[in-house]
Amino acid sequence: MTYDLPMFENPVFCAIDTPDIDRAADVSAAIAPYVGGLKVGMEYFYACGEAGYRAVAAAGKPVFLDLKLHDIPNTVASAIRALAPLQPAIVNVHAGGGRAMMQAAAAAARDSGASMRVIGVSVLTSLDEADLAELGLSGTVRDHVRRLGALARECGLDGMVCSAHEIEILKAECGADFLLVVPGIRPAGAAKGDQKRIMTPAEALALGADILVIGRPITAADDPAAAAAAIAAEIGNLRRG
Repeated sequence: MTYDLPMFENPVFCAIDTPDIDRAADVSAAIAPYVGGLKVGMEYFYACGEAGYRAVAAAGKPVFLDLKLHDIPNTVASAIRALAPLQPAIVNVHAGGGRAMMQAAAAAARDSGASMRVIGVSVLTSLDEADLAELGLSGTVRDHVRRLGALARECGLDGMVCSAHEIEILKAECGADFLLVVPGIRPAGAAKGDQKRIMTPAEALALGADILVIGRPITAADDPAAAAAAIAAEIGNLRRG
């Protein structure tokens, strides 16, 4: 199965972050009419495994398997091959793992015959310049993201996870066809939570985001389907306008 991700009418991928397989399946099915895809992260995948993944995928939407793989090249390539039978639309690796690791991940995805895209993780949206300095990394977040994006493209990756604040610099550096998946999206009035570099859906789309990852504003709502429908309507109005 092949997904034409940037052409989605609805670019929202909802983050299904829970250790409860029944809750995940129920929320995924309820919001499926109002989102473009679903994101399965570490908390859920580690708790529920393949069965949990398939319970979410049963909603019939493309799945972004957000495991942020980061290890030696052979181990990451083996992990990509192990995940390929699940047919995720997207998997990701930490770009900080370096050239050889990213090249191995891209090659493993191609050789598997699966239609998944492999994208890199640049700088987590919970980090800012002060956090980078504490890790011994000089320069701004934007500089670091730009370097990692350029390297990821050289290594054959299909795109990057980045905050909305780095969309423009990555599009300029890596090209319009480089898929940008943007977390840290909060509808106007929503709580920031633990995110530092955030934007609204309207702001991120205006800058050129391809996929918007939205979690707690949907999944923590009293009515997740209604929350997802409201965001879909807002995006639809933006695109028609």
